[in-house]
Amino acid sequence: MRNVHKKNLLLILGILLIATNLRAPFTSVAPLLEMIRAELGLTATLAGLVQTLPLLAFAAFSPFAAGVAHRLGMEKALFLALIVIAVGIVVRSYAGLPGLYAGTLIVGSGIAIGNVLLPGILKRDLPHRAASLTGLYALTMGLAAALGSAVMIPLAQSLHAGWHHALLSTLLLPLIALAVWIPQLSRHTPRPAAQHSEHRRHASGVWRAALAWQVSLFFGLNSFIYYIIVSWLPAMLANLGFSTAEAGSLHGVLQLATAVPGFFIGPLLGRLRDQRVPGVGFALIGATGLGGLLLLPSLATLWVVLIGISTGAGVILGLAFISLRSSNAVQAATLSGMAQCVGYLLAAGGPPLVGLLHDSLGGWTLPLTGCTVLALVLAVLGYLAGRARHLPLVDAVTPEQHA
Repeated sequence: MRNVHKKNLLLILGILLIATNLRAPFTSVAPLLEMIRAELGLTATLAGLVQTLPLLAFAAFSPFAAGVAHRLGMEKALFLALIVIAVGIVVRSYAGLPGLYAGTLIVGSGIAIGNVLLPGILKRDLPHRAASLTGLYALTMGLAAALGSAVMIPLAQSLHAGWHHALLSTLLLPLIALAVWIPQLSRHTPRPAAQHSEHRRHASGVWRAALAWQVSLFFGLNSFIYYIIVSWLPAMLANLGFSTAEAGSLHGVLQLATAVPGFFIGPLLGRLRDQRVPGVGFALIGATGLGGLLLLPSLATLWVVLIGISTGAGVILGLAFISLRSSNAVQAATLSGMAQCVGYLLAAGGPPLVGLLHDSLGGWTLPLTGCTVLALVLAVLGYLAGRARHLPLVDAVTPEQHA
């Protein structure tokens, strides 16, 4: 029993170290964008593309991650994902402008595999702790991303290291995770080829299930709102009369607030019979924050905290729904790929769409009103996805499973 316990602890440690790689390698670019622009002569649009490419890579590669895991096994697929992230970091740091874009895409493809497979491996190996561990690894992702962003400028300025070496420092994350993950490579083997058709049947059944779409749209709509706010909050606040310094500080408050739910929501989900109350409640908290920012901007700090808590909880809930609504690890990986494909496609389209609306109509009233309405729609999806139901195990979906 003690041996089993130690193996589980090593597995959990490995999962948390993989989680440190699922945000920090791309969020750490943002503080360095002005340095990168100045050295490479990039326009604001071309520099912004560096931030959008990872989201597009998440959407493009997520549907294929379950297939990679089916052929290699989840452990080897996650090991491969870490290698891909490491290669992307090196290419991005030292291959000029083409390498900046190519390396960013490579990093995004590796992160996509990790994003998709972690819920599946929790469902398979630690099913009774999936909800609480989802909260823990989401918290780990957020803390690693915050730390990575905080140290980039000091690293770039120290000893005249520049942005190249600062970005290369994130290579430590996949290297440490690779070293700790090695013992997991011998734990499981890929399914035999004879079971390939069964895997495909379960996978196709997920895309046709109403419950899967409820989970995917919950994850996607929360991501859509979050990336709009994280991209445009400083401009919105400036339009409302805040100084540049005040707007920047409140943007930092938003990022900190998104990490807060990671401290408590995992254990909370583990104690609930279903997740309808948090699914609806956190969405309504977000609607309150968005509506408050529009109607009573003098209390912006309160509204920004509410928005951050809502969207941070939404990420954890979306990931937890993937494990909780799946019947087995294959379904969890397939649903994870579906939810993250839908989610990051929406997320990538949100900021440019809002920018277009602002340029066409002027002001931020319509974007904030639209986000408030979408947060109310998110509450409905939270109720539907939060019900204690599971996806079917066959590709035929009964009327009861659609209800």
